[in-house]
Amino acid sequence: MKTTTLHCLQAAAATVLIGAACSQAQAQTSVTIYGRVDAGVDYQSSVALKDVNGNLTGQTGSKLAASGNQWGTSMIGFKGTEDLGGGLSAFFLLESGFDATKGVTNGSALFNRRSYVGLNGGAGSIKFGKNLFIVNDVWYLDPTGQQFMGTASLVKGRNWPGANNVIEYQTPTWSGFNATAQTSLGEQAGSTKNGRSDGISLVYTNGGLELRGIYDVIRDVNGRYTNVYTASKDLIVGGTYTIDKLKLYAGYENISAPDTAAPTDPDKLNHYWIGVNYMLTPALTLIGGAFHAKLNHDAGSASLFMAGANYNLSKRTLLYAAVGTVRNKGNANFGTEFDNPLPGHAQNGGYAGISHTF
Repeated sequence: MKTTTLHCLQAAAATVLIGAACSQAQAQTSVTIYGRVDAGVDYQSSVALKDVNGNLTGQTGSKLAASGNQWGTSMIGFKGTEDLGGGLSAFFLLESGFDATKGVTNGSALFNRRSYVGLNGGAGSIKFGKNLFIVNDVWYLDPTGQQFMGTASLVKGRNWPGANNVIEYQTPTWSGFNATAQTSLGEQAGSTKNGRSDGISLVYTNGGLELRGIYDVIRDVNGRYTNVYTASKDLIVGGTYTIDKLKLYAGYENISAPDTAAPTDPDKLNHYWIGVNYMLTPALTLIGGAFHAKLNHDAGSASLFMAGANYNLSKRTLLYAAVGTVRNKGNANFGTEFDNPLPGHAQNGGYAGISHTF
């Protein structure tokens, strides 16, 4: 009797161990630490000078500074996946951006770029948490890869904000077509619109051709569209075409803020650009772009022209350089980066540095 009982216990233990091993085999987990450090030197001419109270003095001066994030955001992140079986997997991502020249984070949040968790399967993927706002998909249409001189320059950063309280769904890819929808909840009692942002990004790829359309809205705390740069509706369409070592870019962006209070403030902005990347050698890529923005209500217009180069010392270490000029007309005061000139004034700028990924 004791022998029979012992054999039964041994068999049960073996069954549990085999089941645990099978469960572990199904639930394969991987966690990766990754990041990038980007820093160099930066120059801008004709920066508008301000007094101690932040008021314009009418004077300008050149600015020489250490460059942090001009080519790409310095960041550190953690990401992981778990195979749940049956084609379903769980994933997470935690990512914080920082300024390598000062050693400070980009904002007060611990994970100021992304912090989300989600599921991925045959029906697509869904994620919850914090993410870059969906309009950041303009990155795919930007010949600079959203450097500080690029598609964000003539819209004062309207197309690269982050988003909190995100629910995001991405479809599988069907015959080259893919779609992503995102909402960023305002979380205000009594209203589902106040402070909420929504967007959709559509992409179609076929060989060397990629076409993309993005539509998004950012509402203010009252659910209204009151500023073209901070609370507005944004439509972006464009595409890229790759021919061997050459990649061509073209895009159009229309921003509107129909609830703008002052009748003289601009409530529409039209933004156009073209660009090119050319892989001169396997290590060296040349970059060029031309951008133009026009505001209504006599708020002016501006054109940005930039040229740059990326040189890969290895798969992880990159040298970069870029120069550009902005020509403002009327009351426009766009800068090559975020230190603006006086209204109607031109500005030149450039930066160079090193970017290392790990």
